[in-house]
Amino acid sequence: MTVAHTPLIVIPARMASTRLPDKPLAMIAGAPMIVQVLRRARESGLGDVIVACDGEAIAHEIRREGSPAIVTDPGLPSGSDRVWKAVEAYDPFAMHDIIINLQGDLPTLDPSLLTQLLPPFADPAIDIVTLAAPITDEAEKGAESVVKPLLVASRQSPVASQNIYEAVDFVRGRAPEEPMYHHIGVYAYRREALKRFVGLKPSKRETERKLEQMRALDAGMRIACVLVDTVPLGVDTPEDLEKAREVLVR
Repeated sequence: MTVAHTPLIVIPARMASTRLPDKPLAMIAGAPMIVQVLRRARESGLGDVIVACDGEAIAHEIRREGSPAIVTDPGLPSGSDRVWKAVEAYDPFAMHDIIINLQGDLPTLDPSLLTQLLPPFADPAIDIVTLAAPITDEAEKGAESVVKPLLVASRQSPVASQNIYEAVDFVRGRAPEEPMYHHIGVYAYRREALKRFVGLKPSKRETERKLEQMRALDAGMRIACVLVDTVPLGVDTPEDLEKAREVLVR
């Protein structure tokens, strides 16, 4: 039986960036990057989209676009904490059962990727869903900057799909087996799972690897991983910004 969900897409954004100052407001194809990400999220057709930001500069641009912006404490330790605070403010009566945490630096994202986050929730034991794509660049296999999920065949039965697996670990260096996959940092949480997650203290493996998702695994939470074809362009440097401009201008 298909379960109907009511997702809420939350885009965390903050002005602080060491490699690309004021990154959310960088102009791409006539609009700030955070507005371009907002538009991609809307194009998914999944439902409400809000931005969780650290100040009025970003909020002003989002409101001009006609969407809600929730200003959160700039001192919050992570994007996940910013997302949860925005959820509490925007949806106090828990009308949304799935919360999608969409990074604010993916202006060229294919909106259909967001819809692929929902099917694994047919398994009531799944707490979190994320995405990954096969690594095709040999240099990425050993790159510390490319996080790789270790996947096993999903134990869920309600979904008849060949691209859903379960993530049992995440590593930064070379994964111990082939094929290797490039983790895409977009997450969907059951609402109660997100609430639990932000209430947990960072785990030892999370601190050692600088990977927030290890906190969830170390707490016994189950993460499904949907395999997709491509990795969206994340904008972290001026060079990335120019690539994004070229893509969206075309």
